[in-house]
Amino acid sequence: MKAGGISVHAVDVARGRVAEGMAVRIDRIEPDGARVTIAEGRIGPTGALEHPVAQGEGVEPGEHEVLMHLGAFHRATGSEAPPFLDVVPFRFRVFDLAQHYHLPIKFTPFGYSLYRGA
Repeated sequence: MKAGGISVHAVDVARGRVAEGMAVRIDRIEPDGARVTIAEGRIGPTGALEHPVAQGEGVEPGEHEVLMHLGAFHRATGSEAPPFLDVVPFRFRVFDLAQHYHLPIKFTPFGYSLYRGA
Protein backbone atom coordinates (compact mmCIF):
# COMPACT_ATOMS: atom_id res chain seq x y z
CA MET A 1 0.00 0.00 0.00
CA LYS A 2 1.37 3.40 -0.98
CA ALA A 3 1.29 5.99 1.80
CA GLY A 4 -0.64 9.22 1.44
CA GLY A 5 2.51 11.27 1.98
CA ILE A 6 3.64 14.46 3.67
CA SER A 7 3.75 17.75 1.78
CA VAL A 8 5.06 21.15 2.83
CA HIS A 9 3.98 24.45 1.24
CA ALA A 10 5.60 27.73 2.34
CA VAL A 11 4.57 31.34 1.72
CA ASP A 12 6.45 34.45 2.85
CA VAL A 13 3.38 36.63 3.51
CA ALA A 14 5.51 39.70 4.33
CA ARG A 15 6.73 39.71 0.72
CA GLY A 16 3.61 38.20 -0.80
CA ARG A 17 5.32 35.27 -2.51
CA VAL A 18 6.23 31.64 -2.10
CA ALA A 19 9.37 30.85 -0.11
CA GLU A 20 11.36 29.50 -3.04
CA GLY A 21 14.77 28.29 -1.86
CA MET A 22 13.89 27.83 1.83
CA ALA A 23 15.53 24.69 3.26
CA VAL A 24 13.21 22.06 4.78
CA ARG A 25 13.92 18.73 6.44
CA ILE A 26 11.45 16.05 7.55
CA ASP A 27 12.53 13.55 10.20
CA ARG A 28 10.78 10.50 11.58
CA ILE A 29 11.27 10.28 15.35
CA GLU A 30 11.88 6.69 16.45
CA PRO A 31 10.47 5.41 19.79
CA ASP A 32 13.97 5.67 21.31
CA GLY A 33 14.21 9.34 20.21
CA ALA A 34 16.56 8.70 17.28
CA ARG A 35 15.91 10.74 14.14
CA VAL A 36 15.68 9.31 10.63
CA THR A 37 15.68 11.97 7.89
CA ILE A 38 13.07 10.99 5.30
CA ALA A 39 13.18 14.19 3.21
CA GLU A 40 15.50 17.12 2.78
CA GLY A 41 15.45 19.84 0.19
CA ARG A 42 14.35 23.34 -0.72
CA ILE A 43 10.99 24.88 -1.46
CA GLY A 44 10.52 25.05 -5.23
CA PRO A 45 8.95 27.68 -7.50
CA THR A 46 5.43 26.41 -6.75
CA GLY A 47 5.97 26.97 -3.01
CA ALA A 48 6.14 23.24 -2.30
CA LEU A 49 8.90 20.89 -1.21
CA GLU A 50 9.20 18.74 -4.29
CA HIS A 51 10.26 15.38 -2.87
CA PRO A 52 9.00 11.77 -3.13
CA VAL A 53 7.88 11.97 0.51
CA ALA A 54 4.84 13.89 -0.81
CA GLN A 55 3.77 10.64 -2.52
CA GLY A 56 4.48 8.58 0.60
CA GLU A 57 8.10 7.52 0.17
CA GLY A 58 9.64 6.85 3.58
CA VAL A 59 6.48 7.72 5.53
CA GLU A 60 5.62 5.36 8.38
CA PRO A 61 3.18 5.61 11.26
CA GLY A 62 4.47 7.54 14.25
CA GLU A 63 5.99 10.84 15.24
CA HIS A 64 7.56 13.14 12.64
CA GLU A 65 9.09 16.61 12.71
CA VAL A 66 9.47 19.18 9.97
CA LEU A 67 12.30 21.70 10.37
CA MET A 68 11.93 24.92 8.36
CA HIS A 69 14.95 27.19 8.07
CA LEU A 70 13.25 30.59 8.17
CA GLY A 71 16.27 32.53 9.46
CA ALA A 72 18.57 31.40 6.63
CA PHE A 73 15.79 32.11 4.11
CA HIS A 74 15.37 35.70 5.37
CA ARG A 75 19.14 36.30 5.36
CA ALA A 76 19.43 34.92 1.81
CA THR A 77 16.57 37.07 0.50
CA GLY A 78 17.95 40.29 1.97
CA SER A 79 15.46 40.92 4.75
CA GLU A 80 16.17 44.35 6.25
CA ALA A 81 15.57 43.21 9.81
CA PRO A 82 17.78 40.57 11.42
CA PRO A 83 15.77 37.33 11.56
CA PHE A 84 13.92 36.82 14.83
CA LEU A 85 13.07 33.21 13.96
CA ASP A 86 15.72 30.69 12.98
CA VAL A 87 14.73 27.03 12.57
CA VAL A 88 11.02 26.43 13.15
CA PRO A 89 10.10 22.85 14.16
CA PHE A 90 6.65 21.30 13.76
CA ARG A 91 6.18 17.91 15.41
CA PHE A 92 3.16 15.80 14.46
CA ARG A 93 1.97 12.21 14.36
CA VAL A 94 1.09 10.11 11.31
CA PHE A 95 -1.76 7.81 12.28
CA ASP A 96 -3.14 6.61 8.95
CA LEU A 97 -0.85 5.95 5.98
CA ALA A 98 -3.76 6.30 3.56
CA GLN A 99 -4.22 9.95 4.55
CA HIS A 100 -2.16 12.80 3.15
CA TYR A 101 -0.55 15.15 5.68
CA HIS A 102 -0.34 18.61 4.10
CA LEU A 103 1.55 21.21 6.14
CA PRO A 104 1.17 24.80 4.87
CA ILE A 105 3.22 27.48 6.61
CA LYS A 106 2.68 31.23 6.27
CA PHE A 107 5.38 33.38 7.82
CA THR A 108 7.02 36.78 8.27
CA PRO A 109 10.39 37.58 9.86
CA PHE A 110 8.63 37.73 13.24
CA GLY A 111 5.98 35.02 13.28
CA TYR A 112 4.33 32.10 11.52
CA SER A 113 1.19 30.01 11.22
CA LEU A 114 1.48 26.29 10.53
CA TYR A 115 -1.32 23.74 10.52
CA ARG A 116 -2.53 20.56 8.88
CA GLY A 117 -4.25 21.57 5.69
CA ALA A 118 -6.34 19.66 3.18
